[in-house]
Amino acid sequence: MVDVVEVIVKALVDNPDEVTVEETDERNGTVYISVTTAPGDAGKIIGKYGRIANAIRAVANADAAREGLRCNVDIESRQ
Repeated sequence: MVDVVEVIVKALVDNPDEVTVEETDERNGTVYISVTTAPGDAGKIIGKYGRIANAIRAVANADAAREGLRCNVDIESRQ
């Protein structure tokens, strides 16, 4: 799941070297993934009305469902 999210996010941003994607927690069948980007790149991942972020979450959930899990993706920007 982390690999899938990382590939998608790095393709969308201007500074792919500053992207970090890590699994922060797993409990009750849910995997929590944290995505951190450069300050100007968070908007590119979120997209207009959050459509790109929702698409990333849908792909991550589809990948997690193959393992019988759910996935929660959190997008943050470095200050």
